[in-house]
Amino acid sequence: MTKSDIPVLPNFFDRYINLADDQQVIDALTQFDTFDKHIARETVEQLGDYRYAPGKWTVRDIIQHVIDNERIMSYRALRFARNDSTELPGYDEELFGLNAQANRRTVADLYDEYALVRQSSIALFRSFDNEMLQRSGVCFHQPMSVLALGFVLVGHALHHANIIRERYL
Repeated sequence: MTKSDIPVLPNFFDRYINLADDQQVIDALTQFDTFDKHIARETVEQLGDYRYAPGKWTVRDIIQHVIDNERIMSYRALRFARNDSTELPGYDEELFGLNAQANRRTVADLYDEYALVRQSSIALFRSFDNEMLQRSGVCFHQPMSVLALGFVLVGHALHHANIIRERYL
């Protein structure tokens, strides 16, 4: 199924979904299966602990955030695909960022973890048939389809790659 098959674009998350191309969800997920395709590891290493403004994250913090978000959104997709109607809460990205200690990790380690998590997401979405992709649940107090969550994964990573390019490079 493609982005244009999403029945309702969820508020807030639509900004991520709109960044993705209108293609099959697996193709979209595969296009951004590594950060290397968008920002070279060496470039991120050269930035070190640079923050473009006080209180902002480093690039390593951003990559860790993308990894954490990928896991959370994939979990939500799994729950909804399995017809679990439990309303799922949001999460505090700032709290996660403060406690992730991404700056203790190497860029290579973060890039490798992102690639593994994305491969896991791709495998999960490959396991979903069209009926499962059309299922939805409530997240962040609004209905979201499994298909929409797949495109959130794509657009969220693209959004942060764009921020790195625009504000850090």
